[in-house]
Amino acid sequence: MAKYRIARIPGDDSGHDVMEACMIALEPLGLDVEWVDADAGWCMWEKYGNTVPEKTWEVLRSTDCCLFGSITSRPNVPGFKSAILQIRQGMDLYCNLRPVKAYKGVPLNYRDDIDMVIFRENTEGLYSGLDYDQIPDEALALKAVKEKLGDVLPDEASMSIRLFTRKACRRIAVSAFEYANKYGRKRVTAVHKANVIRATCGMFLEEARKVAENYPEIEYEEQNVDATAMWLIKNPEWYDVLVTTNMFGDIISDEAAQLVGGLGFSSSGNIGDEYALFEPTHGSAPKYAGQYRLNPTAMILSAKLMLEWLGEMEMASRLEGGIIKVLERLNPNEVTYDLGGSATSLEMARAIADAIEQS
Repeated sequence: MAKYRIARIPGDDSGHDVMEACMIALEPLGLDVEWVDADAGWCMWEKYGNTVPEKTWEVLRSTDCCLFGSITSRPNVPGFKSAILQIRQGMDLYCNLRPVKAYKGVPLNYRDDIDMVIFRENTEGLYSGLDYDQIPDEALALKAVKEKLGDVLPDEASMSIRLFTRKACRRIAVSAFEYANKYGRKRVTAVHKANVIRATCGMFLEEARKVAENYPEIEYEEQNVDATAMWLIKNPEWYDVLVTTNMFGDIISDEAAQLVGGLGFSSSGNIGDEYALFEPTHGSAPKYAGQYRLNPTAMILSAKLMLEWLGEMEMASRLEGGIIKVLERLNPNEVTYDLGGSATSLEMARAIADAIEQS
């Protein structure tokens, strides 16, 4: 019996390409694993009208964790619900962990000394799924909504609710501080917009401050999200650990990723108390499906995060070491087009696997 039972969901389009590449890079590590394949995404919507069919939920509930590729989500499709949002909320994967690290040799690096980690609340905020194409009658009963609408008819307006709970605010702050404490990080920055979005961001800051009191050895600061967007470009090396809300985290983590080479280097973990899912943050790039053009590094780094979560720290270190060696020598025959090379996703993964074996 294998030590680990891990769900493997490639998703849509180029998600299959990077997942195949990731398996090549993992092979020399000798991970004792039973892969349990499942499907989610647009492919399941076309087949079943449901992006996460019941069989996939069964696989998720019966495995230790999940390695996930990338999915296609299309706007303005009646009844459509994003697969990854459903899984995050359905499995209560409230912590979205996104490392942002510059690797030497990457030509698109903004600076070589960037090394931050972003913690994004993953289940609430504007991504709660509380969207209305027109204002529902029960909301019109609220005086504040009535006053805001004025003479506008209900079907001439729409509404997305930004829902926060103290529990969610508290536990994402705890996740950030616990990580900082475990890995010797010195500063946690809470990113918000409480001067305008007073109720929800105000609650987020209240809980972050309470949590910060329990970690006096870690410096704590607060910063408006628009200021963070600016300072990430001016002085990104200054940031250490950032903790923020769902939509703000989505935006600033993509901005930060571009500082270290783009989404081809952007990995993430969706982590709950009992389960975790690991995925690159890039999309499924439908136009490149089956061409193996995507840089597989983000997918492979997501597998590194998975290994760390499983406690396989030596394997995680070896995997990252293989990536570092390939990036340092930047042989055009070993890296993808975004790095100035001519290699396919699979060829780059084989180069990483070879570097691991040679070490």
